[in-house]
Amino acid sequence: MATGELGVIEQYVVDVSLREDDIAHGLRMATMELLAHGMCAPPAEGQLLGFLVGLISAKNIVEIGTFTGYSTLLMARALPADGRIVTCDVSSEWAEIGRPYWDRAGVTDRIRLELRPALETLDALLAGGAAGTFDLAFIDANKNNYADYYERCLELLRPGGLVVLDNTLWSGRVARSDVSDSDTDALRALNLALRDDERVELSMLPVFDGVTLAYKRAGGEPRVP
Repeated sequence: MATGELGVIEQYVVDVSLREDDIAHGLRMATMELLAHGMCAPPAEGQLLGFLVGLISAKNIVEIGTFTGYSTLLMARALPADGRIVTCDVSSEWAEIGRPYWDRAGVTDRIRLELRPALETLDALLAGGAAGTFDLAFIDANKNNYADYYERCLELLRPGGLVVLDNTLWSGRVARSDVSDSDTDALRALNLALRDDERVELSMLPVFDGVTLAYKRAGGEPRVP
C-alpha cells in the first residue's frame, strides 16, 4: 500500500472512530509544540490503551515512559475511582506539561509519577511485594531496555494481565536486513524472544508503529495454538 494511501486510511480511522475530548486534545496539541512531539502516542493508539484498560477491568497499571502524560491521561481516565497508574520517566519538565490536564480531568489522584530510571522503580515495586498485583503494563521508552522492562513487568502482572509494547515495528526497520543499530537490533531480538515465550499469548498488531500485546498465562493454562 502506498504511503499516501496509508495516510488517507489513518485519517479516515481518526475521522470515524476517535472520541478525543477537549482535555485530551488540549494536551496533545501542547505536546505537538515540542521538538520531541514524535514520542507522543497517536490519538487513536491512546484511545486503544484506554479501551484495553476497560476491557480487562484494570485497576493497577504501570507505564514505562510518561513523556507529557497523554497516554497516562487516557489510561487513568479508564480506571475506576480507586485505580492507580504508576508512570515512570526521568524528565519532570515534560511530565509537568501534562499535570494541569490530569487535574482538569480529575485523575491526578490516580497517577503516581516516578522520576528516576524505570528499572529502579520496577525493582523497587518487586522488592516491595508488588509481584502479581498489576493488571496492565504499557512500555514505551528507550528501546535498548525493552527486554528488561518486559521481564520485570511480566513479573509484576497478575495471571491474565496484559503487557502492551509500543514501537515494535520501529518504522519497518526491524523487518529490513540491511538495517542494524542498537535500537533496531534490540527490538528485533525482543520480537523473536516474545514469539517463543511460553509464558504469554501473543499478538503483534501492524498498527501505528507496531503494538504488541502479550497476555500473561496462568500456570498450567493451555497455550493457544
